[in-house]
Amino acid sequence: MSKLVKTMLLSLVIIILVGVVAAVIVLNVLEKRDKGNEQTIDEIVEYSYQTPEITTDLSDGSFVRVQFQIVTDGKKARKEIEKRDFQVKNILIKELAKMDEESFKSGLSDVEDILQVELNKVMKKGKVVDVYTISKILQ
Repeated sequence: MSKLVKTMLLSLVIIILVGVVAAVIVLNVLEKRDKGNEQTIDEIVEYSYQTPEITTDLSDGSFVRVQFQIVTDGKKARKEIEKRDFQVKNILIKELAKMDEESFKSGLSDVEDILQVELNKVMKKGKVVDVYTISKILQ
């Protein structure tokens, strides 16, 4: 074989090896980063905001008192959600006014999902990760 062919083959093998090593490193780094995105319980508590109890009426005349724990993705988002307390109340009152007693009993997780989606629409410094119902009384 000529010297030029040997040099080309050696260069090609080196390029392939470097590419494989780079791919393995990148995939491992991305996998570790994805695993690191899950919040610990301490972070969940630190980044959470507890709404005050909200009392409102349902469409059938029943009254409900609810309280939520809103989990955000960081400190800035938690501070922002505290300032948006009036919007939280507004969203809840509007959504609960559409429900009757039976739909409230069976659709509480829907209220949590709607609250999360609607708050994420107005958030500027982060996002709402999850919403938990921590207290409810139906009268």
